[in-house]
Amino acid sequence: MTGLRKKVFSLAILLFAMAGVALPQLNVVTTGNVSAEVISVFSATETAQLNFGKFSPGPQGGEIVLTPQGSISVVGSVFVGNGVHNPASFYVTGEVDAAYSISLPANPVVLTHVSNARTMLIDSWNSVPSPGLGTGMLQNGFQVVYVGATLRVGTLGENPVGLYRGSYEITFGFN
Repeated sequence: MTGLRKKVFSLAILLFAMAGVALPQLNVVTTGNVSAEVISVFSATETAQLNFGKFSPGPQGGEIVLTPQGSISVVGSVFVGNGVHNPASFYVTGEVDAAYSISLPANPVVLTHVSNARTMLIDSWNSVPSPGLGTGMLQNGFQVVYVGATLRVGTLGENPVGLYRGSYEITFGFN
């Protein structure tokens, strides 16, 4: 009799539908899912300052080239003294395996003597990884970027003894 009841019920539904009689509305409730993911903030922090070390200008001046790997060389009549020299380093953090860009200063940066108006210029900036669009990769969510440059040194008269300071900007762009 169960089979007969199903047939009668199905026939009744068919007759109501053909007659235009509204059937009671059946509601179905289901649950949807939603998600959101918080990622690490992209940031960069200087962990070592660019330092050309101690030196003495010669009669013609010259330049000190400091590579991102930390090697130093001299062109012209500049005498490198004892002391520490090192490239700058920046600790860059963000989402794991994210690519980012590095933009170094496009114009020379001025170092100014702390006691007078004498200056030296820094240019020919370079870095490891290389500057450019998407050249950095945050493996494990971080990477250290090393920066070197060339310091243009005048004669001792143009660049007297003393400490010279300056600052520069590097842009790290999250891609």
